[in-house]
Amino acid sequence: MIVMDSILSTLAVFWACALIFYLLVHRGLWIFSDVARGMGMFMLEKALGPGIELVEGRSGSAARAWIVQSALWLMLGGLFTFEGFWLAHDPTALHSLSAWGYDPTAETLAATGKAVTAFGGVTMAIIGCGLHILPKLLGTDLASERNGTLVSFLYSGSVAVMIIGSHDPVILGVKVLIIGTGIHILAITAIVINQLLTLANRSGSISLPAWLILFGLMSESFNLIAGIATGAITDGDGQWLMYRIQSGGFFFLSTAGVVLYATSVASGNALWSRSLVGATLFGGLFTLQPLGSREGSLVADLFGLDAGEMAMGQSDMVVSSFLLALAAIPVIAFCANAMLTMRGGNSSGANPNMAGLAEMNLGVIAMIPVFVGALFVQTDSVSGTDALTGIAGTIDEMGRWAVLVPLNFGAALALYPSITGRQLASASRARTAFWLMSSGVLLGLMVTLTSNAIDIALLDAGVLDPSSLAHDLAVAGSVIFYFVVIAMILHCMNMVSGLFRGQIVGEGDEGASSIQVDSYNLASPTTVARILGSGAGMDTVIVPVGESDEAGSATDL
Repeated sequence: MIVMDSILSTLAVFWACALIFYLLVHRGLWIFSDVARGMGMFMLEKALGPGIELVEGRSGSAARAWIVQSALWLMLGGLFTFEGFWLAHDPTALHSLSAWGYDPTAETLAATGKAVTAFGGVTMAIIGCGLHILPKLLGTDLASERNGTLVSFLYSGSVAVMIIGSHDPVILGVKVLIIGTGIHILAITAIVINQLLTLANRSGSISLPAWLILFGLMSESFNLIAGIATGAITDGDGQWLMYRIQSGGFFFLSTAGVVLYATSVASGNALWSRSLVGATLFGGLFTLQPLGSREGSLVADLFGLDAGEMAMGQSDMVVSSFLLALAAIPVIAFCANAMLTMRGGNSSGANPNMAGLAEMNLGVIAMIPVFVGALFVQTDSVSGTDALTGIAGTIDEMGRWAVLVPLNFGAALALYPSITGRQLASASRARTAFWLMSSGVLLGLMVTLTSNAIDIALLDAGVLDPSSLAHDLAVAGSVIFYFVVIAMILHCMNMVSGLFRGQIVGEGDEGASSIQVDSYNLASPTTVARILGSGAGMDTVIVPVGESDEAGSATDL
């Protein structure tokens, strides 16, 4: 049990770790001497023996493996989530499978859907995009493409173990989720070493989007160090805090870095504001994100601990509520920057209909409303009122499927040609999948939220009889959400088919982000402040690409 203010003490350790990491990177990562680099490369490749020879080491192979597997896990995550919604109003829908020994409950399927979507789909999309983006921004190659590819299958193994653990937490006296967590930590450690070695080999300065990805990747380690050092991992309040740090650290910061880069690539526009990127980075580190579950029981389950009860003191309650509300600043800064980057027009534009751009646009638009709803749910939980428990689950799903999935999977789609060297198999299939996913997520979850609100109102009024309207809306919401499953199947088929049948991307066709500020393409009049705000410096080459207004003449044949 934490005897001092648990929130501030744990956050202080987390912030100290982030500061130490920044100072080490700023001084050039002197800990990575020639000997340490050689040892690191040995651990990543030769120490794995013959296993490393099973995968290829071509440029982009690691990122490709991660984003393709993320599509597969998102397809399964959507299926489990849909089944959880359906069994919530029809508990016997899968009763026929009990003859095969499979008789899950709605709670089991919902928990499985959360794990597969967050740890499988979203996390693998973030890491895959990061393996492509960070070397580009650092002006170097990924330290080990082969290790990155091999680790993707190890990480998928951890997700598979989590699926088993969500259905049957204890097998032969062993807590299954602990095994999945161990494999997860091992895979993430390999990715961290790979990216740090890449960082040590950089040829230039570190841009702000690269800092977002770096701090997001390291936040999981800092979170674990802080939780163990202060004992927060065994306390109910501390488990809730670790969940919030993971949400704001890894998921928010990494998503922001990946999406800001991808929006610049997909739209062909300069990053709108470097100052807003700084506000996003600083705010993401020093605030608490409300997106996600209202409890910290998942942290306890992953580490095989008993879930503690939340019982915050007055000071912790005030600090938590303040930091949750303060998270609106980085969220608004990120949304404004991403939206204006997608819709800016001061540089040579890429294809405005590029796959992934619509998904990222959807995620940015949905982020602020979902943030507000999650903020109400979290402050309700922190204060101990628990008046919004009935809608907490649906708000949680909105945070995943209306925000995290469109943003990160959209970024993976936008970067797909640069990563794989091929276009998606079908642009029309990608558009169809987008409309199915957007309608299934927004309409389906809104209908489900309405059903939950009716149940809360009846419960507050003391009405014990269930409402037929609430039941009908719950049925309609689950049916509409099935569109998401179909959409992810189409996306998955499109990505896998594109690896073999997609049009080969020419060297001149690949998008280049204006975040890499060696050159700045100027297509229309702009201000010096706007150019500097996009990340340009004194050595940036301004390349005019505008069209001439002079009259043309006939071409000699």
